[in-house]
Amino acid sequence: MKKNKIIYDQEDMELLKEMEAGEWVDAPLTQAERSAYAQNAKYTKSLQEKKQTTIRFSVQDLALIKAEAKELGIGYQNLIQTLVHNYVTGKIKLGI
Repeated sequence: MKKNKIIYDQEDMELLKEMEAGEWVDAPLTQAERSAYAQNAKYTKSLQEKKQTTIRFSVQDLALIKAEAKELGIGYQNLIQTLVHNYVTGKIKLGI
């Protein structure tokens, strides 16, 4: 079995040396650090929330989307969400 070589950056190397020498001491987070981490976590979670929006499709396009979603066995809104997500993450490209 092939083992992957671990690559450490400078900070990792310093921490590893401290731990191996028995010099590393766990220090509790300050209130400011705790607050910053909490804010970052809250922001990250907010990015995962869904927000209701309104979008207009032609009747024909919506009928085709619904038919395709039915063939796939999923809801048409889930199909639209997946298409938008795949586009904004670069998994599919728009040909105009």
